[in-house]
Amino acid sequence: MAQAVRRTVAGLRPPRHWMAVLPVLVILAPLLPGLIWALHPAFDGAVWQALWLDAQWPHAVRATLVSSVLSTLLACGMAGGLATLHYPGRLWASVQRRLPLLLSVPHAAFAVGLFFLIAPSGWLARAVAHLLQWTSPPDWVTVQDPYGLSLALALAIKESWFLLWVLAAVLGEQAVSRQMVMGRSLGYSRTQTWCLLVWPQLLPRLVWPVLAVFAYGLSVVDMAIILGPGTPPTLAVLAWRWLLDPSAEWQARGSAASIVLLLLLVVGAGAVRGLAHWVRRRQPYPSGQRRPAVRWRGPHVHTLLFLVGYAVVAMLMLWSVAQAWFFPALLPDAVSLDSWQQANWAPFWTTLWLAAAACVLCLPVVLVWLEWAPQRVHALLYLPLIVPALPLVAGQYALLLHMHLDGTAVALVWSHLLWVLPYMVLTLVGPYRAFDVRLTRSAQTLGYSPWQACLRVKWPILIRPILATLAVGFAVSVAQYLPTLFAGGGRFATVTTEAVALSAGGNRRVLAVQALLQIALPMAAFGLAALAAYRLGQHRKGLR
Repeated sequence: MAQAVRRTVAGLRPPRHWMAVLPVLVILAPLLPGLIWALHPAFDGAVWQALWLDAQWPHAVRATLVSSVLSTLLACGMAGGLATLHYPGRLWASVQRRLPLLLSVPHAAFAVGLFFLIAPSGWLARAVAHLLQWTSPPDWVTVQDPYGLSLALALAIKESWFLLWVLAAVLGEQAVSRQMVMGRSLGYSRTQTWCLLVWPQLLPRLVWPVLAVFAYGLSVVDMAIILGPGTPPTLAVLAWRWLLDPSAEWQARGSAASIVLLLLLVVGAGAVRGLAHWVRRRQPYPSGQRRPAVRWRGPHVHTLLFLVGYAVVAMLMLWSVAQAWFFPALLPDAVSLDSWQQANWAPFWTTLWLAAAACVLCLPVVLVWLEWAPQRVHALLYLPLIVPALPLVAGQYALLLHMHLDGTAVALVWSHLLWVLPYMVLTLVGPYRAFDVRLTRSAQTLGYSPWQACLRVKWPILIRPILATLAVGFAVSVAQYLPTLFAGGGRFATVTTEAVALSAGGNRRVLAVQALLQIALPMAAFGLAALAAYRLGQHRKGLR
């Protein structure tokens, strides 16, 4: 009897470290040979010479640097300014409540809605025309400008929500609240307390999220197609077109452009690190002077951010039901559901099963990773977030071509796991570390094995953040454009690929419908997660 019990307990022992890391290696490790195959053609001097002499090269690099650097600075400024002005307080709590709704809007859908808002024939121009009695759209370049300013604005607004989400997680810790109380009790204003006490402690922990924002701005393709410059486009769009070209010469040039994106990331990170070191050496210690608080009299940053988000969704809803809407009318002349009735729903169902498969496959990997993987390798998972996406997608595609798996459902799901997994880990790691380990230790002292302690105690208690993690993974999969396009081989159309394709000159009503479907899927996922968490915690006080 005792031997049978020992065998049963042995079967329930937790996996060793290598068993926890193995599923992650299945997702990440194949990228190494894929990157070698994809980037190998670029190691030729003639390819770099052709890239340097290309007429589109300098303009593409300029637009990429302007849009990525400016968007990163604006996003950091808006998120940091909002936290400095309103944390802690009622407005900050209001921001936290609204963030999930804004984060559920995918990048491509947000770009489409912003295009409808700020284009020369957009709603803002119509509002001005209504006041100034214009009869035709103004000759303004408000979207697809050669410097990528409209792209920078869209990226800044969208990524500021992501940085606010990261800040909300960090500022939820009690140590930060105590620092704020200490600084205010010493006579410092709110702004001084942030600058002297809080920001020096938070900035090292925000390096990786900010680097991820900069990397995304460098390699974004879907938003750049919708809002970025057309001819020449940004460097990421140019490299994407070259990589899709059947000619080996153009593919090699696309590989070289992908390496340039990596180099720009390294140079940008090095420049920021050098600037931070120079600032620390210039003023290593605060002066101790107390300055009066400066009250901001203008509109609140969070108000502008939320208004833009709501206006974007409103524009999409209006265009999806508009039957006739000519400039300078503020509202459609007639509305109809014809666009919804005639919509192509195949991309919607493809997106649904693809996102569901990706997040369901990632969830057990995330739980096992956070529970038993060694801490020293946790940074490995965040590489896809801080490396420009285009080289990684090219590596995935090269590997799938060598294995003759391109254009298959298995390849499509695997390509999404590379980005869904890091975001799910990033979402769950905070609640997981805050869990009281005494609960599982008590369960083990009562006879539970480590597996049973997780299955019956730890994971049921963490059911709310686990459901939120599933919703985040679902939303990340819905928003993927490049992996779907490359790994799917053009055989799988999702709402994201359909919206980007229609943005090149398709019907605005059909485009608005696909963009709204892209928003509806993540919102439904977050709503179902919230409903399930409420129902599960309805009769369990500790889970409310």
